[in-house]
Amino acid sequence: MRVAELPRPQRPREKLWEHGPRQLGDDELLAILLRTGTRGAPVLELAGQLLKDFGGIAGLAQLHLPELRRVKGLGLAKVATLAAALELGRRLARASMRDRRLMDNPELVGEHLTTLYASDGLERFGCLTLDSRHRLIRLHELHEGLRTSASVEPAAVFNAAIRDGAHSVILWHTHPSGDPSPSQDDIELTRRLWQAGELLRIAVLDHLVVAREGWVSLRQRGLVPR
Repeated sequence: MRVAELPRPQRPREKLWEHGPRQLGDDELLAILLRTGTRGAPVLELAGQLLKDFGGIAGLAQLHLPELRRVKGLGLAKVATLAAALELGRRLARASMRDRRLMDNPELVGEHLTTLYASDGLERFGCLTLDSRHRLIRLHELHEGLRTSASVEPAAVFNAAIRDGAHSVILWHTHPSGDPSPSQDDIELTRRLWQAGELLRIAVLDHLVVAREGWVSLRQRGLVPR
């Protein structure tokens, strides 16, 4: 059924104005962004099919712009609107990390880093600097492109930590392959930076690997020294 054929209280826009956006399903919110459907699919049907095909909003958020452009039923205007909305969501996720307790909650860190970087096509390495209460001070991107343990200098990590007045850091990097399993190189890098942190009295609390298939905490796997 097309939106125009629905009773007014059931139409996504009218429902949003009457009850607020929290009362709408993901398909209804997405339909508002898409505005119109295609010749073969009304907008609510198109929205529902997109969510089904890509595993919900989280799956859509992991698509690169060229992948969105190849999705049947999405023209340039729809792709631009959807990409802009998803990027706003990522920026909100980045902002919402502030003032959160992070040290004992790898799930929270993993969730936010996945939102920001799971769909990234480049390998990136960075760190989160934390204050004495283990709240986020800043998210740093320190290296972009193919990385080895030897190519990441401890100075890059700990200069950022010292400038921020941080008491501890959480390392992170992405795996564009989609598999978050840590490599031996990742483990060696973690140990090398942990040793440097010991000398500087800036603790390395964890190292998270982020990819399309999820995230892995080296701390949870017992690969970060205590």
